[in-house]
Amino acid sequence: MVDIVYLGHSAFLLESSKGKILVDPFITGNPLASAPKDFKPDLILVTHAHGDHLGDAIEISKRTRAPVHSTFEVANYVSSKGAKSIDGHIGGTLVMPFCSVKIFPAFHGSSVDGITSVGIACSFVISTDGKVIYHAGDTALFGDMKLIGEEFEIDMALLPIGGHYTMGIDDAVRAAAMLNSKFVIPMHYNTFDAIRADPEEFRKKVESKTRAKCIILRPGERYRLA
Repeated sequence: MVDIVYLGHSAFLLESSKGKILVDPFITGNPLASAPKDFKPDLILVTHAHGDHLGDAIEISKRTRAPVHSTFEVANYVSSKGAKSIDGHIGGTLVMPFCSVKIFPAFHGSSVDGITSVGIACSFVISTDGKVIYHAGDTALFGDMKLIGEEFEIDMALLPIGGHYTMGIDDAVRAAAMLNSKFVIPMHYNTFDAIRADPEEFRKKVESKTRAKCIILRPGERYRLA
């Protein structure tokens, strides 16, 4: 059983009986975030170095000593800022006592100031407490999502729907079909004007065209994946 807490934008807290995993903790500066920053995670995952994903990861890691896991360059960057890190890269799997995390591609950029590149973007398949969760990060639709769905029986897919910087609603529906996920939660929408999207439109399309049930969460809400 895993509680999935939506923190706004692409930020989630995954709480299982074995540990807590914080993903892309963009809280400071997030106009829709309702969560305080006093998290005590066991692991922090960062899909790429853009400020709306790296977010408060360095600060939280320095306070709690929870390691930040990301691609090699992003992990080295957060380490250089005083955070604890565990590096990895696409295709690799991190095994912890409370979870395993396999890194997959995401088709997007990764920079700390909008100019200086830091590694490449990624996505994660997170296995914990008998459940499998795919966090797509920021990405366009890409064909290898089908391979991810073949390798894992995905219980929950966390998919961007905002368009402009990532895939929009129709491509996210196609992603859900390729992943063959049981459930989906839309993310990365309505935080800024450029990524306005209607989650109800996504719900109707994804539930009519795939096997997935769509769970729409407001920031601060949780869904129990039992």
